[in-house]
Amino acid sequence: MSSQGEGIIPNRSKEANDVEGAPSKNALKKAAKEKEKAEKAAKRQAQEQVEKAKAEANDTAKHLYGLLTASSPQPAKKFCPHLKDLEGIEESDEVTVQARVYNARVQSARLAFLVLRDQEHTIQVVIAEGGEHGISRQMVKFCGGINTESFVRVTGLVKPPKDSVHSTTLQNSELHAENLYVVSQAEEQLPLQVKDCLKPPSAKEEGEGEADTNDPNASLKTRLDNKVIAARAPAATAIFQLQSQISAIFTEYMLAENFTMIQPSYLAGAATEGGSGVFEVAYFERKAYLTQSPQFFKQMAIAGDLGPVFSIGPVFRAENSNTKRHLTEFTGLDFEMPIQEHYHEVLSFGENLMLHVIRQLQTRPKCKYLTNIIKEAGYSDAGNFQLPAEGEKATRITFAEAKSLLKESGFDIGPDPHDDIDTAQEKALGDIIRNKYHTDFFTIDQYPMSLRPFYTHPSPSNPDLSNSYDFFMRGQEIMSGAQRIHELPMLRDMMKGK
Repeated sequence: MSSQGEGIIPNRSKEANDVEGAPSKNALKKAAKEKEKAEKAAKRQAQEQVEKAKAEANDTAKHLYGLLTASSPQPAKKFCPHLKDLEGIEESDEVTVQARVYNARVQSARLAFLVLRDQEHTIQVVIAEGGEHGISRQMVKFCGGINTESFVRVTGLVKPPKDSVHSTTLQNSELHAENLYVVSQAEEQLPLQVKDCLKPPSAKEEGEGEADTNDPNASLKTRLDNKVIAARAPAATAIFQLQSQISAIFTEYMLAENFTMIQPSYLAGAATEGGSGVFEVAYFERKAYLTQSPQFFKQMAIAGDLGPVFSIGPVFRAENSNTKRHLTEFTGLDFEMPIQEHYHEVLSFGENLMLHVIRQLQTRPKCKYLTNIIKEAGYSDAGNFQLPAEGEKATRITFAEAKSLLKESGFDIGPDPHDDIDTAQEKALGDIIRNKYHTDFFTIDQYPMSLRPFYTHPSPSNPDLSNSYDFFMRGQEIMSGAQRIHELPMLRDMMKGK
């Protein structure tokens, strides 16, 4: 008798399930290969360790190189803090230098070369097998493999090369290493190399011209993201040093004119400038602001009978604009002085100050040297400022005269004589002044009151104008100034009127 319905499902034994879950033949074969591969790699690594140990045991120069430790030999008695000092060293003198590795290469198993860099100065170092100190091939290999930008200490003999080394600044000297130690080792892969920062970034990144897609130089963003490395480029270093020179020249001039240097705070309880934003910070239970200028503190110093004062320090402006005219932070060279009879006393002082600073930059040997480094890096206009002849005054025009010059050159200045001069017109005015007066530096005087802050003193001869001025270099504003209202009732009225 048969029955219809569901079919019979056979039972599977545990053994059958185990066989079904077991690895396949291919998987077993692959695992065996992986095991064999790992065993070979381990054997090879062990062999390399043995060979390395033998090489180290046979390395007669292992005490002459490596990472700098407390047990490393003391440097030579003649220690040169800077590579430039090697220019005055006698031939075959033993010296010690510390510098960064700019380039490293192994020429052969017996010879390697390094190029060391200290700011804008470079020198070639020769590491050759043998010699009086018994330099080994292991040492040659080690030195030729040091990562660029590592900081090293080298002791050796200064010798003239067979041929001038054109790739270094010290072309007629090279250092034959006797020992070499790595003080600080750089990573093998750095986000940026100094050689990629030797020329300016593309003009497009600075807001001018078209981007050059074939430009091998590092982008502005890459430089800013890796500022420490980018700052090691000779031109960047020279710019920082030139800023130091400007501060020194400014300070010397102000002290010679009997100004007192003050150190104003860079925190204030209120904004110090109109027309630019402020950075707000927490000051315990109160609000404070990063100063937009040391204006309040200079005025307090004058009111405190300190006489003329000056300061050098950071200025903060919360201006979210990516142009050369808007900076969120810069270093300001500020001064304030009492007026005896007329505000042109201050204007004339400022003009003479600017002419003095620029002329010093153009004539001082150190400044000329630094400017030349910047110029050779591709900043062709560096230091090329046209100025009035020695003994002549700076070019000064009124706001009305500036508008007239623009109108004569075909610019539409509008019907209102008190309308401000825009950025394009300022730049064009720089070219007009240069062609007409043969100077890059000039001042504009007598701005309309409508364009100035409430505390600016009106002109006694025309209340629509102010006793204020701006300084320009190549058509770009670099300084503003004015006579401030010193009578409280007038100041109150001006505040109400604004």
